[in-house]
Amino acid sequence: MNSLQSIFVSLKQAQARLALENAAAKNKALAAAAAAIDRDRALILEANARDVEKARDGGMKESLVDRLSLDDRRIDGIIEGVEVVIRQNDPVGTVRSGWALPNGLLVEQVSVPLGVAAIIYESRPNVTVDCAALAYKAGCSILLRGSSSALESNRALVSAIKSGLEARGGIADAVALVDLAALDPENPSSRRDVDEILAARGWIDVVLPRGGKELIKRVVENARIPVIETGEGNCHIYVEPSANLDNAVEIIANAKLQRPGVCNAVETLLVHRDAIAALMPSLVERLAGKVELRCDTASKAAASREAKEIPTVLKDATEEDWETEFLDNILAVKTVDSCEEAIAHINRYGTKHSEAILTQDLQSVQRFRMEIDAACVYVNASTRFTDGSVFGFGAELGISTQKFHVRGPMGLEALTTIKYLVSGSGQIRE
Repeated sequence: MNSLQSIFVSLKQAQARLALENAAAKNKALAAAAAAIDRDRALILEANARDVEKARDGGMKESLVDRLSLDDRRIDGIIEGVEVVIRQNDPVGTVRSGWALPNGLLVEQVSVPLGVAAIIYESRPNVTVDCAALAYKAGCSILLRGSSSALESNRALVSAIKSGLEARGGIADAVALVDLAALDPENPSSRRDVDEILAARGWIDVVLPRGGKELIKRVVENARIPVIETGEGNCHIYVEPSANLDNAVEIIANAKLQRPGVCNAVETLLVHRDAIAALMPSLVERLAGKVELRCDTASKAAASREAKEIPTVLKDATEEDWETEFLDNILAVKTVDSCEEAIAHINRYGTKHSEAILTQDLQSVQRFRMEIDAACVYVNASTRFTDGSVFGFGAELGISTQKFHVRGPMGLEALTTIKYLVSGSGQIRE
C-alpha cells in the first residue's frame, strides 16, 4: 500500500467516526484548532515567508504573490472565519422535509455528511484552513492537495490544525495534507498524485478543483469520482448611461484593484456607447499608473484624450482579451450599443461566476438579472463581494460555477447530501 492509499484509508475511517460527533464536540475541536493557529502564528508566518521568497525568486507575478502571502491581519481573518463556522448551525441531522404516505409510512429527508472530500487548489494558504473547518463541521474528512508554491505554509497550518484537534479530543485524522515533497522527493512539483486522487473511487466521495483554467480542466476531464467544479473568474461590469458615473468609477476601481489576482476581480468592462465619453476620462484618471487598459476603438479614443495628460498604458484589445482571466492589473474595455449586446457578450465569454450592471434603469436591471447566466449577479456593486465569508458562511470551499448540487460560494451545506428515513408499522408493498 503506497503512502497516498494509506491516507485514503485513514480519511475514510476518520470520517466514519466524525459523522457520529455532535455539534458541541465538533465546535470544541474547531475552537482548539483556531487557538492553535493563533499560538503557532510566528511559525506559520516564517513558513509563509519562505514560500513567498521562493515564489518571487521563481518569477511569480506580484498579483499571485499577494494570493500566496500571509500576514497578521490575514491570519486574524482566517481565525475569525473558523469562529464564524463554529457559530453556524450544524446542518448534519437537519430534517429538510417530511411527509406521510397514504399507506401510513412516514418519510423524512435528512441532511447527512457527504463523506470524504478532496480539494486540489493553487496558492492561497487560507483555503487550507477554510476547507478543513467547513469539512470538519459538516462531518466530512478532507484531503488537502495544495500547490508546491504554498507547501511550507500549508504544512505549518495543517500541523497547527491537527495539534489543536488532538488537544481537545477531536479527530485529527479527518484532516490530511498531500505533502508533495514527501511523496516524491525527487520531483515535488509532479502531479502524479493528482491522477491517483482523481481515480480514488470508493475512497474519495467528491473532489473540488480550485484554481486556474488548466487545473480545473484537468480535474473535470480526468476524474473518475464526482466533481464540484469551481470555475475561473472572467467577470464583467456593464455600465449604462443612467449610472451614477462617480460611483461607477469607484466600483470598477475596487473590482479591479483591491485584489487583482482573485477570481471575483473584474476582467472586462463593457460600456454603453452613450456613456463612453463621460466615463472613460474619469476612469483613466482613477486607474492611471495602476492598470493597463486594453480597449476597442471607441473606448480607446475616449480614453486617449485623458491619457495624453496622465501616463496610462493603452493597448488595442484582441479577441483573446475578451476570454482571458488576467489575474493582474489589466482591464479589457469594450463598447456596446445596448443591454442586449452586453448580455450576449457576457454569456458568450463569461465563466458563470460574477457579473455586474451599473444603471438606474429598472428595465435593464430586470433583464440583466433574468438573462445573465452566472452564479452571482450584481446591481450597482462590485463583483468583489462574491465570497463565502462576505456571504456569512465564515469560510468557503470555493465558488461553484456549475448548476448541479450547489452554485456560487460554497459553505457547510455544500458538504452535505440527503438520506431518506422511512418509518412504518408493518407495511408491505402489494
